[in-house]
Amino acid sequence: MRKYLFIIIILLLASKTFSHTSHYKGLKKIEMDVIRNGEVIGYSNYFFEHNDKGMTVKNYTKFKVELLGITVFSVSSEAIEKYQDNKLIFFKSNTFQNNKEKFVNLKYDKNLNKFIIDGSSFKGEAELHNVIGNWWSHKILAANSQISPLSGSIKEQTVNLLKREKIEIYGKSYEVLHFKLKSKNENLPKEKKLNFDIWLDPRKGLIVKIAYERMGKWEYRLKNFE
Repeated sequence: MRKYLFIIIILLLASKTFSHTSHYKGLKKIEMDVIRNGEVIGYSNYFFEHNDKGMTVKNYTKFKVELLGITVFSVSSEAIEKYQDNKLIFFKSNTFQNNKEKFVNLKYDKNLNKFIIDGSSFKGEAELHNVIGNWWSHKILAANSQISPLSGSIKEQTVNLLKREKIEIYGKSYEVLHFKLKSKNENLPKEKKLNFDIWLDPRKGLIVKIAYERMGKWEYRLKNFE
């Protein structure tokens, strides 16, 4: 009984976090370091622009993995997403992964009341409950499926709250909720599975850390926000 009561208390504490984009009003930027095997190899930074009816978010991500001075894995990506009246209406990204181009062009179709996606891995319609799979928005923790910000593919997911923790990042202490996000389909190839540990500061409404393993131990750590 205490276990379930503990979970309810945490969910009540976090409930305001799962609000719409108005929660981010006034936020200017989120800067994250990309870390592999304990070494900073790049960044993923988000910049916010606000107006009376909506919000625009721009993301710049760049990192590379080197072995003996040779680049063995690299990502360079730019993206822009637009929200109006708390609803996603536009997303566009261009990514070069190991010099291979990936892209997403998403628009909201008012007549169909659906997203229309033209991506390097998926082309077609998508329901509005899908969220863009990025790390600035806590909505990813309340969604049943996400749209890849690199290729446009749609991935069903499960999200479980593990526990409440206190962690330290770059000398700053955070009281966080620790979540596990995984692919709903356990039969997917390992390289296509979602398998992330995510730490959310419910008071600030910010994801402060993401960890996963794929050819090494990776982390995205909150470096700065304003």
